[in-house]
Amino acid sequence: MTSVRRDDPVRPTKRDEVAAAGSELIGGPIGRRALLGTHWLTPVRIIALVAIGMFALGMVQKLPCYNGGWFFGATSQYTHACYSDIPHLYAGRGFADGLLPYFDRLPGDMEYLEYPVLTGAFMEIASWMTPHSGGIQQREQIYWLVNAGMLMICAAVIAVCVTRTHRRRPWDGLLVALAPAFALTATINWDLLAIALTAAGMLMWSRSRPLAAGVLIGLATAAKLYPVLLLGPLLVLCWRAGAWRAFRKALLGAVVSWLVVNLPVMITHDAAGFHIREGWAKFYTFSQERPIDFGSIWLLISQRTGNPLEDANTYATLLMIVGCGLIGLLTLYAPRRPRFAQLAFLVVALFILTNKVYSPQYVLWLTPLAALARPRWRDFLIWQACEVMYFLGIWTYLAYTGSGDKHQGLPTEGYQLAIALHLLGTLYLCALVVRDILMPERDVVRRDGDDDPSGGVLDRSPDVFVLGRAYHRPRHAVQFQAAHQVSWGTLRE
Repeated sequence: MTSVRRDDPVRPTKRDEVAAAGSELIGGPIGRRALLGTHWLTPVRIIALVAIGMFALGMVQKLPCYNGGWFFGATSQYTHACYSDIPHLYAGRGFADGLLPYFDRLPGDMEYLEYPVLTGAFMEIASWMTPHSGGIQQREQIYWLVNAGMLMICAAVIAVCVTRTHRRRPWDGLLVALAPAFALTATINWDLLAIALTAAGMLMWSRSRPLAAGVLIGLATAAKLYPVLLLGPLLVLCWRAGAWRAFRKALLGAVVSWLVVNLPVMITHDAAGFHIREGWAKFYTFSQERPIDFGSIWLLISQRTGNPLEDANTYATLLMIVGCGLIGLLTLYAPRRPRFAQLAFLVVALFILTNKVYSPQYVLWLTPLAALARPRWRDFLIWQACEVMYFLGIWTYLAYTGSGDKHQGLPTEGYQLAIALHLLGTLYLCALVVRDILMPERDVVRRDGDDDPSGGVLDRSPDVFVLGRAYHRPRHAVQFQAAHQVSWGTLRE
């Protein structure tokens, strides 16, 4: 067996042909005599600066809307592909009038803020930093700028956490920092807060700190619902490894931190006793009652068949349950326990694929997970290209539907093609991750001598419960015979 120094950094320009070709823009691949770690510009700092630079470019892309598209013209914000919820909800959710989220009833159809508590707090803090003098347009512009500054910090945190999660693969963080769909969608909504907390939670788990990881995942769930899905992969991975103590700590941390944030807003008391506050519950009732919407496979089916799919909630729930069951079986039957990042990507991708709505900023949820699960530039860029096409497709489709008889933009059939591209791109990346799980010798992370660098207590630990065969030496292709053979602590057949 070839010995592998666990502290040797992996150089992507030596492993990835796309990374090597791209490095020609800055002088080519790093030489074998180069001195690494001797300059203040470490990989973490470089990637953080790149992420901030790309975020700034995304802000520049919103300039046509900032200068008028959000305020004038029925479709200007769509034709320039620069729409954002942030300025519109400043007045639309009562922040301009000083209303308190979840406690004060809003005028109009949306009676309360339809976001989880931590996101609502984020929005409220930004409103405190927005001057309450001047015209409403100027205040909405400043509100967007304040939120953009806070979200930029979240973007830098995400890039740093991804860079540090895999100790020997810091440059994988460039996948996140340079992701075009990330820059285009970063300021559409407030998703980056939950993503930053999720990325920090995964970093803590990779450092064998399950309680801290659970606390951060609980806080992320208080900002957006999807991070709670990560507890599922942790459950089956800890089951296979027998690491129940670590899972209990993570679960306890998640539950307690979620309750600490939510209980003060969740519970109200009056003469009738304690009960759930209607404003707090709005996010959950809105998600349940929301009809099928843009970007989902259900909208595609409905438009093609003419069926309104009123039972889409039931179909989506059943598909999610079946999919999670299959991911659990995959985990227990795989020849080697899958990496945490692989399962996290699969379960969040499953949620996105089966959900009733796919807003263009949901690509942000998957971007850090994709960089950790399948750090291969070619596959990552193929998926990103599909997402950029969907980003352009939805705005040109809204321009088409909002331009009346002019029909300026992308017709329904074109938008359906954009949805199909998004679905196929995500399924393509899912298929590659599943293949890597079934054939660990094809996993680019494990081929470089690692087991599960994001796994923390699971990394290189033996299995105690396996439904399939134990790990065996690869027997698929000659090109893998020269790869490092890693001892994972399991008995070989």
